[in-house]
Amino acid sequence: MKLMSFAEGRWVEPQGRLTEVVSAVDGAPVGLCSSEGLNFGGMARYARAVGGSNLRKLTFTERAAILKRLAAYLMERKDELYDLSYKTGATKTDGWIDIEGGIGTLFAYASRGQRELPNEKHLIDGDVEQLSKGGSFVGLHVLTPLKGVAVHINAFNFPCWGLLEKFAPTFLAGVPVITKPATATAYLAEKLVRLMIGSGLLPEGSLQIIVGSTGDLLDHLTMQDVVSFTGSLETSVKLQAHPNILRNAVRFIAERDSLNASILGPDAGPGTPEFDLYVKEVQREMTTKAGQKCTAIRRAIVPRQHADAVAEALRARLAKVVVGNPQAEGVTMGALASHAQRDDVRTKIQLLRSEAQVVFGDPETFEVVGADKEAGAFLPPVLLRCDDPWKARYVHDVEPFGPVATIVPYDTLEDAVRLANRGEGSLVASVFTYDPAVADELLFGTASFHGRLVFIDRDCAKESTGHGSPLPHMIHGGPGRAGGSEEMGGLRGVKHYMQRTALQGSPTRLGQLGRSWIRGGVEINAGEHPFRRPFDVLQLGETLHTRPRTITMEDIEHFAEFTGDTFYAHMDEEAASANPFFPGRVAHGYLLLSFAAGLFVEPAPGPVLANYGLDNLRFLKPVVPGDAIKVRLTVKSKRARKEYGEVRWDVQITNQLGETVANYDLLTMNAFSNDSKAAQG
Repeated sequence: MKLMSFAEGRWVEPQGRLTEVVSAVDGAPVGLCSSEGLNFGGMARYARAVGGSNLRKLTFTERAAILKRLAAYLMERKDELYDLSYKTGATKTDGWIDIEGGIGTLFAYASRGQRELPNEKHLIDGDVEQLSKGGSFVGLHVLTPLKGVAVHINAFNFPCWGLLEKFAPTFLAGVPVITKPATATAYLAEKLVRLMIGSGLLPEGSLQIIVGSTGDLLDHLTMQDVVSFTGSLETSVKLQAHPNILRNAVRFIAERDSLNASILGPDAGPGTPEFDLYVKEVQREMTTKAGQKCTAIRRAIVPRQHADAVAEALRARLAKVVVGNPQAEGVTMGALASHAQRDDVRTKIQLLRSEAQVVFGDPETFEVVGADKEAGAFLPPVLLRCDDPWKARYVHDVEPFGPVATIVPYDTLEDAVRLANRGEGSLVASVFTYDPAVADELLFGTASFHGRLVFIDRDCAKESTGHGSPLPHMIHGGPGRAGGSEEMGGLRGVKHYMQRTALQGSPTRLGQLGRSWIRGGVEINAGEHPFRRPFDVLQLGETLHTRPRTITMEDIEHFAEFTGDTFYAHMDEEAASANPFFPGRVAHGYLLLSFAAGLFVEPAPGPVLANYGLDNLRFLKPVVPGDAIKVRLTVKSKRARKEYGEVRWDVQITNQLGETVANYDLLTMNAFSNDSKAAQG
């Protein structure tokens, strides 16, 4: 089978000197690949001109909807991916993480995009800043898609998930992708992209794939482009130092070697739930995906007094692991992704053995079920123990990317912190303790070195995703030696493919550009109460100014009696006067909200269907008996849904002197007009 690249809108057969890709299970040929003959510069230009242009015509909501449909399409065809996944050495469970976990990432980004991003082509980032005394000159930040291409260079361990967890935020941001999978498992990535392209859902030019070398692609990148890399430290350094990347300040994101640590608290000894959870987690992280996870535990940092018990418990669990053909009955751990990877792990085990002793597993002598041990890329789980970690170098510096972990004993919590940080940064570290003081010390001692800290105990274990599960976190990178990049989960990952620009101008102008009315901007009087106007008719800036209402002592006392809120500031003149914030008895804040609603609400049935909350509520100045309040209600922003629209109203309550006493955002669900419903139908 020839593995093809998809370039400039067409599938391209490999030519020239072909590389044979073989099964990790039996060494049988799976496919031939080569990227010779591809026009890499043409691919980059095509992505920018065609893919970028098509994507930027869509809003976040529209791109999120495409991701959702694509995820559903792939889920219906997941069995085609599982058939190839076994050849990578993955068990059904491993394949589930890679395939359905990857598709789940598409669903997750689609959902968050539709719920949290506007139906616009740009995104406002942060709050409005007043830049002048009178408020006529303001500033805000806007995020817009880069007008370039994202080059994704992926690792071999998760050919589906790795591709999709990078693709989803990039696509949602509006930037086209050229993906380059690792050759060892490229056949599975190529199949995935065939399905994605074959769905017909993706705008033209939004996705291309290179199966083989990237050739001179990096020479054609510009300052609008991004390289996102997952792989080894050495390759990352080489790519990041590419002259064109340096010259053009090409954005570079890296996830690379990571010596993740898991720390057992001194309170979590044998017989505690945390001890049992710890042992189970270390064993799972060693054997899931045959240890080929960027988030896998490499160093099990445990109290010295519990080290023997940890080693014994891990030996008992690891002895139950069955290595072999992932399709054979009873097998719980498959092969590594390639023979080269197996040999690399063996070499690194030898380095570790110069500082640590093997307490379980032999990389040379072990049994394999349902396969030829030498024909496949098999290794057993190997557990080591380093009793003098302060003299060790390789334990803290070398990552064997396979089913390998080292027990590292510590004497004090301070030692545990220093040992964890000896790894010079990781994607994830975990802590198993039920002692809040232990958790506190480990948090502040280690957080700056790790992209994610997971605290696992008896209270959260049932629902936690464990130390290293990537699925809900959508991680790209970690700090320190792991690459200097940051956690890019969720919508933060989208923003990495966008340019953040500061805008300055009048409230009216920036409100128009940002699609959100800004206080101080032009107010619109539509001639009728805005609550009488359907969602699609409402304009940003439509404003209602209410009549005033005087607050009386009787109002305050009635509200206190009716609600039961008899706080002294409302009921005791002497005590209220002694409070530095109040001149005497004051009105309840929630009385002000209730009276404000009474001033601006239109009681008759109309387009406003429901009030579903308040945001950003602040009480700024006390209201005393005799003060008169009034309200300004303004349409701040709108967001259309399928059957209704969401309106955010800027509400300002002022007193008789024009001083603001309270601010908040009111959120309502509003109906469309009949004409709009007919048009949608």
